[in-house]
Amino acid sequence: MTRAPRILVFDSGLGGLTVFRALAAQRPDADYVYAADDLGFPYGSKPEDEVKSLVLSALERLIADHAPDGVVIACNTASTLVLPLLRARWPKIPFVGTVPAIKPAAEGSRSRLISVLATPGTVARDYTRDLIEKFAHDREVTLVGSKTLAGLAEAFMQGESVADEAIAREIAPCFVEKDGRRTDAIVLACTHYPLLLDFFARLAPWPVHWIDPAPAIARRADHVLSERFPTHSVRDAAFAFVFTSGAPPAPRLLKTIEVLREKIARERQIKALA
Repeated sequence: MTRAPRILVFDSGLGGLTVFRALAAQRPDADYVYAADDLGFPYGSKPEDEVKSLVLSALERLIADHAPDGVVIACNTASTLVLPLLRARWPKIPFVGTVPAIKPAAEGSRSRLISVLATPGTVARDYTRDLIEKFAHDREVTLVGSKTLAGLAEAFMQGESVADEAIAREIAPCFVEKDGRRTDAIVLACTHYPLLLDFFARLAPWPVHWIDPAPAIARRADHVLSERFPTHSVRDAAFAFVFTSGAPPAPRLLKTIEVLREKIARERQIKALA
């Protein structure tokens, strides 16, 4: 291929912007379409069959409209439920999903106490428990399913005020003390949660390693696409933001997105000069 790839980043809402930023740093030459499924948000509390239907319907339209060379599903819930269906429906398009980063948490924990902060759906899913059994069977893992953090992250990104007390209440069960040991690693198993990372770090009762999956997702997407689309010279890549409802972003969100784009553009310039 002699052109840069077009990558579609899909999430139920705005959490995937954390993945988009990591992708843009990894592949600054690519063109991006970011799609937030505001028609379906939130996925975490919905029945599995409904989530499958929502994701398939949304991507049917998005792939027809944007013809991506690769799709990143920047959502744990959607990834664990729909990836096999997506790959069967579009076998020529590579799909990269998101899974809880339990392996690096287990490998990096010294106290052997780790927590997984996720949506209720991800906590309840067999997929998550299988990952724990595979990579953290010799660790003590606390699963914490938050019903409100994704919504709080959306509100924060839309410019609304978010109360410290509401966030502190949701993260409190992640912090466990046992036999003189303390939780030292917390997996952020929802891409919305890193949007609140500054809150988490400030409100935590003690320092921990907050594990954001975005860099690993970006590396995987680059690996999958690099054979067909080697990295080009850094350029002014295209970026589009769409809601599945067709609604325009609110002014505060538009400003947030523009600030993110400017920051990525600066990082691209630095990379070009390196």
